[in-house]
Order: sequence, then C-alpha cells, then structure tokens
Amino acid sequence: MPETEPASRSVAGKTVTVFGSSRPIPSSPEYEEAELIGRRLAEGRLSVCTGGYAGIMEAVSRGASPFDVKIIGVTSTVFSTTPNRYVNIQVHTDSLYERLQRLVELGDGYIVLKGGTGTLVEFSLIWELMNKTLIKEKPIVVVGGFWKPVIDLLDRELTSERREPGKKFVKTAKDSAEAADIMIKTLGTIE
Repeated sequence: MPETEPASRSVAGKTVTVFGSSRPIPSSPEYEEAELIGRRLAEGRLSVCTGGYAGIMEAVSRGASPFDVKIIGVTSTVFSTTPNRYVNIQVHTDSLYERLQRLVELGDGYIVLKGGTGTLVEFSLIWELMNKTLIKEKPIVVVGGFWKPVIDLLDRELTSERREPGKKFVKTAKDSAEAADIMIKTLGTIE
C-alpha cells in the first residue's frame, strides 16, 4: 500500500514526470520501453512521477521499483483511487484539472511517450506553460517519431507568425534509453 501524500504537499528531490498511454500491456514494446525509462531514471537517482495507473504509468513505476527512489502516482477520484502496485507515494486529487496541475508541478523534467488525447493534453499543457513563461523552463523530451508531426506543425505556425519558435523547449530522443540519458544529464546540471 503506497504512502498517501496530500496534493498540496511538495515532494523533495529531482523528479521526472513521464506521460504516455494507459493501454500498453506487459511484454508489449511500448511497455518495455517505458519500463526501461523508469529503470534508467532510477539508476540515475531520479524519482519518477506518472498518472499512477496502468500501461506506460505502470511500466515506468515497475522499472524504477527495485531502486531507492520515489515512485509517485498522481491519482484522481475521476478514475480510480487505487494506483498500480509499484507506486510508493500516492498523490490523490479530486479532479482531472488538479491531477494535471500536480503532474506538472511535481516534474523537474518531462518525458513524453506515445499516447492518445490525454497524453496530447499533458504534452500541450507543459509546452504552453513554458511558452507563455507561466512556469520556469524545464526539459521536455519526446521519444521516437510519434510526436514529430505535431511539433513540426506547431513550430511552422509559430515561425510563420514571427514569434519565437516553441520547438526550443522540446528535445527528441530516438528511444527510451536516449530520453533517460538526456534527462539524467540535464537534471544533473540544474541547480
């Protein structure tokens, strides 16, 4: 049973929030890639934060579970109050908006894997908050080519409007190992 932490309390230490689909099952390539991210981040002494449920969220938590790091699951009464079994700190929220806010607040950096509309909302939110300087600049790493068309389209639109390109906030990694390595290197240099 994970320790429950109030949504208003901060979690100390460097933490990477990982976003992705709830659909991948154990032994699927997407699940294995996410499990590798959790393991690599934890080996790098970074805590992990996810939405706390199944799929990518479970895989990241599972990958980090053998290590002495915080494995944070941000849950909500909108879905279910029970996080996956690998979460060791549960941050419970009462609404989807509060859940999104906590996922953003708890991250010192963000990794975005393949996902659906929920992942798109999360990715768009962190990108826009940084673009509008509503939160401090933090590293965002997307994995693989899934998000490339979205990033390219938005970057073209911003550039055509003679605004600063939003792409400066987003790095692309070819795979999960590279994404974790980028995050470890970047967060290791942030004071």
